[in-house]
Amino acid sequence: MKEADSVVFVVDDDSSVREAIKSLIKSVGLRVETFETAQQFLWSKRPEVPGCVVLDVRLPGLSGLDLQRELAANDIKLPIIFITGYGDIPMSVTAMKAGALEFLTKPFRDQDLLDAIQKALARDRAARQQRMEIAELRERFDALTSREREVMRLVVAGLLNKQIAGELGTSEITIKIHRGQVMKKMGAGSLAELVRMTEKLGISAAKD
Repeated sequence: MKEADSVVFVVDDDSSVREAIKSLIKSVGLRVETFETAQQFLWSKRPEVPGCVVLDVRLPGLSGLDLQRELAANDIKLPIIFITGYGDIPMSVTAMKAGALEFLTKPFRDQDLLDAIQKALARDRAARQQRMEIAELRERFDALTSREREVMRLVVAGLLNKQIAGELGTSEITIKIHRGQVMKKMGAGSLAELVRMTEKLGISAAKD
């Protein structure tokens, strides 16, 4: 269960709770960093590894819900597990609607928190991998010439080389060359793979 490439951030103003959660998380081989306030967490330099936040709802200064909003506003996409001793249904609904992964009311079972942490780390790991893949695809797409991008959109729309040549007013052999360059630069092994790439990039296919 050891995850050296990930970190759990615990934000709770109660030192005894903070230390208890820290000990629990460390006991299963996970790296953990603790903070007394939301401001301390926001000001901290966080490592670029998969992570999640175990966050108390009631904090001095910025509340847990305030911190959730601050993270969203700054495009910080760490999964959040809320913990509270005073939770009520409206508060939990607000937190979950804003994207919280879990809302645990004290006292909670150690295993429930560990399960939520593992789920959160898995989600963040997958999200980071997806963002990295999209960034790499974007670099490849940016390397295409404007004509190659036109050809790419028509190819993924299902047009044949002859139809694309007619659409762009050029020869079929020229389109074949452009199409080959698109497949090579994008690293696509098939048309289906190229279509999936355009979907990940949010690029719409050209219409007839």
